[in-house]
Amino acid sequence: MATWDWQVFCKDTIDGEVVPRCLGSGGSVTYLDWLMSAWGWTLSVSVLALLVALLVGSLMGILRTTPHKGLVFIGDAWTEMFRNIPLLVQVFLWYHVLPSLIPPLHGVPSFILVVLALGFFTSARVAEQVRAGIQSLPKGQRYAGLAMGMTLPQTYRYVLLPMAFRIVIPPLTSESMNIIKNSSVAFAVSIAEMTMFAMQAQEETSRGIEIYLAVTGLYFISAFAVNRVALFIEHRMQIPGTAGVGK
Repeated sequence: MATWDWQVFCKDTIDGEVVPRCLGSGGSVTYLDWLMSAWGWTLSVSVLALLVALLVGSLMGILRTTPHKGLVFIGDAWTEMFRNIPLLVQVFLWYHVLPSLIPPLHGVPSFILVVLALGFFTSARVAEQVRAGIQSLPKGQRYAGLAMGMTLPQTYRYVLLPMAFRIVIPPLTSESMNIIKNSSVAFAVSIAEMTMFAMQAQEETSRGIEIYLAVTGLYFISAFAVNRVALFIEHRMQIPGTAGVGK
């Protein structure tokens, strides 16, 4: 029966000696230091990619519901292109192919390229959800806003989007949780996030059980925290008097 050695996280990454305080001191870097740094990279990629996905995805979702065919085509083309190409392939395209076609990208850090790849990939899914949320509203809401003298952008801003986003918060919560898990593709371009940490630390220490359990726990904590934040936002945005409706 295998014995677990959680003290592996207190070992120096260079000489393998146990550091008394576990966290590196005096120039030492322990596996726990490395894990916390990797967690930071994972969260950084996830948060920035989520911001890109929400901004771009919301815009594309709006374009797909306008009465202008040209805008609808742009939104549809964006959504179909980014959701039908595997995420890992998109990461490699951004890292290996696009810099050859667009020379200024040669100087862009791989961290930013991964954020864009993950953000645009998720934006296609967000666009679909925003489109569905807007189209689920009665058409009279749009006509009422226009009849009151609002422009089409004002109708979206003040009438349609506030109601649509209340509807799509649950699926957006799932996408926010997925983006944390999908951030693991960053290891493919040598970003030291948690998946890369797990692979390298396991090779160096041969303590795969402890390493992967710790990484799994941090992924779970991160996704669960997003779920709780989204649930709080959902309750805050709930229309008074509708609690429990439909349950």
